[in-house]
Amino acid sequence: MYYYYLITLAVLIVDQFTKWLVVQNMEIGEQITVIPNFLYWLSYRNNGAAWSILEGKMWLFYAITIVVVGIIIYIMQKYAKGHTLFSISLALILGGALGNFIDRVLHQEVVDFIATVWGNYHFPIFNIADASLSVGVVLMLIYVFLDDRKTKGTNS
Repeated sequence: MYYYYLITLAVLIVDQFTKWLVVQNMEIGEQITVIPNFLYWLSYRNNGAAWSILEGKMWLFYAITIVVVGIIIYIMQKYAKGHTLFSISLALILGGALGNFIDRVLHQEVVDFIATVWGNYHFPIFNIADASLSVGVVLMLIYVFLDDRKTKGTNS
């Protein structure tokens, strides 16, 4: 069970390292093209949550993150054992939550740098922690869907 925390640690290391690289090597607002018309590194700072909502409400983010981290660790220890997909999803969510929490505590803002464009749509700028949270949530939804189908199949 504890090896799932290695996923959390890996997310934290990659997240913090990539943010450090951006801060050390790019000016705020600087953009580097990775894949033309699709993927860019764009140095940006966010002092809110996703899509910059609740800007400047650090106390709220601290409180929410502490509660969420506690709940995730409790669920991982109590209920996720033996459920690989569920454990991986929780580990990714935990790593993402902690990655952005570290930024908020140390800098009162989150370093975002991955910018994608699909046609005329510019997706909100994000980072590795955000991606980890999103993938973790999707995996959890898949787990819940599959578990629900399995449960209904055994109760029929």
